[in-house]
Amino acid sequence: MKELILSTTAYRILAGDAEKDRLSHAYMLCFNDPKNMREALKIFALAFFGADGNYSVGSRILHESFTDFKIYPEADKKFNAEAVSEILNDCAMKPVEGKRKLYCICGFESAPALLQNKLLKTLEEPLEGVYFILGAASLASVLDTVKSRVKLLEIAPFSEEQIYSALERKRPSAVNRRAAASANGILGAAENLAEGGWFDEIQTAAREICSVTETGAAGPIAVKYGDTKYKNELLCEMQRLYFAALNGEEELPLKKPAVIFALEKLCAAFNDLKFNAVFQGLLYDFILNVVKENKKWQKLSA
Repeated sequence: MKELILSTTAYRILAGDAEKDRLSHAYMLCFNDPKNMREALKIFALAFFGADGNYSVGSRILHESFTDFKIYPEADKKFNAEAVSEILNDCAMKPVEGKRKLYCICGFESAPALLQNKLLKTLEEPLEGVYFILGAASLASVLDTVKSRVKLLEIAPFSEEQIYSALERKRPSAVNRRAAASANGILGAAENLAEGGWFDEIQTAAREICSVTETGAAGPIAVKYGDTKYKNELLCEMQRLYFAALNGEEELPLKKPAVIFALEKLCAAFNDLKFNAVFQGLLYDFILNVVKENKKWQKLSA
């Protein structure tokens, strides 16, 4: 994970700002990998403080025990009004171990508008020595007023080879190559695929969805897979199948124009998922539209 983050332009920008002592008071880290967002923020924090994970300050940052570094919310919890109040109260106190205090927030895109608004004044006019890095998987639900007060750091999807190498460094496995190819550039998705023990199940589900050719099957298939915990991974594997079908590497019972249409619809599905769309309904609409498109091209080619 660390090697991937260090290779990004976003990291180099913040590290350069820290080295030249020209840090912005607030940054927005756009990184579409909720699973690894917390670790990414801590790596950015190391650069912010000029610390290394092997030394005292760096080690305490990584273990979330450095006094002048706080990360919200607590692991496996949601950012809430109590966390905002704690941040605003803590901001009033001077740094303990240096001249800077850093507050990092995970999953900022899921924060309600009311909570985002409560932070506006602090983001615009923070007290001396107070800095923020707001981590968001998507900017779609972040208020424009917040965006205008932060310096944007964007991490683009990683390449298949980068993800494969990261998986191999962590744990060599025969499924790592397939997981990297199915992850749509998201390391966390690839890790889930490689480590979860359910990669074959996701492949089976994706193939069943991508092979539907009758409108009557849309409902039952959507119900069957609508409650999966691995929504993004399923969409990623569907995307891989469609691309493979276009390249002649996989066979699907769809006309080529319908496959191209399906890929376009998948882009919209990924975006809808970021807005917390009901996955069962999303799948139903997707399957239904692809089947109708395929039937249209079947009639035209008859």
